[in-house]
Amino acid sequence: MKIVLGADHAGYELKEEMATRLVDSGYEIVDVGTHSTESVDYPDVAETLGRAVLDGEAERGILICGSGAGASIAANKLKGIRATVAHDAYTAHQSVEHDDVNVLTLGARVIGPDQAWELVQSFVNAKFSGDERHVRRVNKVKALEENF
Repeated sequence: MKIVLGADHAGYELKEEMATRLVDSGYEIVDVGTHSTESVDYPDVAETLGRAVLDGEAERGILICGSGAGASIAANKLKGIRATVAHDAYTAHQSVEHDDVNVLTLGARVIGPDQAWELVQSFVNAKFSGDERHVRRVNKVKALEENF
């Protein structure tokens, strides 16, 4: 699986750690920045990462900011992106299984590298269930996106 990674300045160090762990685990990554702790705006990184997912450059994205909240809000503005912030393993995998989430956002100022790695593994190993009720609900989310 190819994963696109992105972060603002607050998430830079955690992004670098997750990139190393993903590569060491056999994943191919696309790093869309940032590449330092110099201040950048998370919506810009969210757009670049979201476009990479939508354009098929990667199957899923992992986006990191200070809390995970701003990155999630920004990523969800892109039609076709379903992003969630997760700070527990259940949410990281269940959001894929039930909601077909394609972007995980993490808060570097909320969790540490070991917990982040647990969440990343839960996210990348999860598969959308395809159950009728989940397909129906995801389709309703897509309809909301079309109508507004």
